[in-house]
Amino acid sequence: MTADKAFTLIELLVVIAIIGILAAMLLPALARAKNNGRSAMCLNNLKQLEICWHMYLEDNSDRLAPNNSITQINGPAGFSPELSSVSWVPDSDARTQVNPTNIVNGALYPYNKSLGIYHCPSDLSTLETPGGQKLPQLRWRSYNMSQSVNGDPSMLTTIPFWDINGWPTWDKLVPIKSPTTKFVFIDEHEDTILDAEFGNPPAGSWEDGEWWDMPANRHGQGANLSFVDGHVEHWKWQVPKVFEYLGQPVAPGEWGDYSRVQAAMKQFSDD
Repeated sequence: MTADKAFTLIELLVVIAIIGILAAMLLPALARAKNNGRSAMCLNNLKQLEICWHMYLEDNSDRLAPNNSITQINGPAGFSPELSSVSWVPDSDARTQVNPTNIVNGALYPYNKSLGIYHCPSDLSTLETPGGQKLPQLRWRSYNMSQSVNGDPSMLTTIPFWDINGWPTWDKLVPIKSPTTKFVFIDEHEDTILDAEFGNPPAGSWEDGEWWDMPANRHGQGANLSFVDGHVEHWKWQVPKVFEYLGQPVAPGEWGDYSRVQAAMKQFSDD
């Protein structure tokens, strides 16, 4: 090539700059598309779990799947399990379950034996030792079931701060009057997922205003949920969900999100 047909250094720099600008414009769009794809897979997982939940109903005379895996939180001091061996997943701490035994032994597993439907593809949290040391393996489970759907209040009679009435729950499908607005499964925050039950205090209780469990924040500052009627939704949060400790108070500006989750669970005023 003769000198008069060669690229000058300035021309090369201009081309590199244009490529850099195009990459800067395209990479966020590609990242959003990737995140949207993962969210769609998460929604499909929840849909599959919901199908299992409904199949259990059909096989058990309209009785909801057992939801008896409960952990008592003690604020920053830690937690202790109040665990039953019979539950949709009999698990006391999803962070330390190095094998999927509790999922396999759960009441819903016979209806779909794909372990992948229990894990959100955007959940990159890894397993831990009981002492808190991080392990390289991804966790097996990202989802929890609402305490409102057959959460067992009798499990809590041994916990001092609960009265004998426990929390409000449904044990059968028919009494649930608003199946389109009450959730069954929720994509839970990786720092709060312990037992297999997503718990939060009912409105008007003296614990009202605490996050016992916190929804996930990994889907573009949002989480995915499935509902009693079988549909799934993505919920965007007004403020990010930032974990500090189990049972932390609702942060300023967060009450709209908290009330939204609370309203999608059974209250004392519900039939």
